[in-house]
Amino acid sequence: MINQLNPVWQMGLIVLVVLVFSSVMVALMRFLRPQGNFSELSSRIKAWWIMAAVFFGAIAVSSRISLVFFGFLSFWALKEYITLLKTRAADHRALVWVFLSVPIQYYWVGTNWYGMSIIFIPVYMFLFLPIRLVLARETAGFVASASQLQWGLMAFVFGLSHLAMLLTLPAIDNSSANGRTLLLFLVFVVEMSDVLQFVWGKTLGRHKILPTVSPNKTWEGFLGGIITTSLAALLIRFLTPFTPLETVGVALLLTVAGFFGGAVMSAVKRDFGVKDFGGLIPGHGGMLDRVDSLCYAAPVFFHYLRYFHY
Repeated sequence: MINQLNPVWQMGLIVLVVLVFSSVMVALMRFLRPQGNFSELSSRIKAWWIMAAVFFGAIAVSSRISLVFFGFLSFWALKEYITLLKTRAADHRALVWVFLSVPIQYYWVGTNWYGMSIIFIPVYMFLFLPIRLVLARETAGFVASASQLQWGLMAFVFGLSHLAMLLTLPAIDNSSANGRTLLLFLVFVVEMSDVLQFVWGKTLGRHKILPTVSPNKTWEGFLGGIITTSLAALLIRFLTPFTPLETVGVALLLTVAGFFGGAVMSAVKRDFGVKDFGGLIPGHGGMLDRVDSLCYAAPVFFHYLRYFHY
């Protein structure tokens, strides 16, 4: 019966089963250990129910709604980042162009103009932003402003827009895979890796992997998370054109890329002196706290697919 479902709905059913199982397990742990503190885990699972519903709703309806949804993710992540910057008065007009670049970038993606979507931010915005800052006639802090704004565009607009770029990929011959199913594979693998690294780290974590950057991340959590996620990816291989061996290899690549995406964003938060980028999602912090891994994993996955499968 499950095999007769559309791959997107098959994936939705799998996620539903995982969420129900997780909720039951938390309820069972509270019953068996009433003295234990499971509030953080419980709030995370409740947030996952909401995020999963919103995500599947956004990608299951239409490509246009999906495009708007991912554009909003980029906008909000960029907003959380910009809010933490110590900007100058001279930066304000440049900031207008920074935020305008979000709909422009997603317009290129929506019109399937691959060339422009790939070079707009790394080339044209890279050239334009310093010019806009120069016209403000303020040299003090110029380099810091130009570099911070451009880095934010690269990570939170260009990087995350690769999620929407996946939707533009056509179906692959002799396979049920298409851009939508490949997007589901990416998001499931990266987010599941985050969850399993958290679980393994909490249960077995002893040796810090990046103590000055992210003290909660351990070698046990990192290795346990990426290995179990890579094996679990075999359960959703039907979303991809990959062989079993390639599925494990790609999942391993994505989990490592996602880990370093999260580590980089942890370094950013430590530099700013904050625990989370925001408080939009209970138990998860801000939007950027939830998509930080995807900023790195999405471009890696998209270009891997274009090179090896298109």
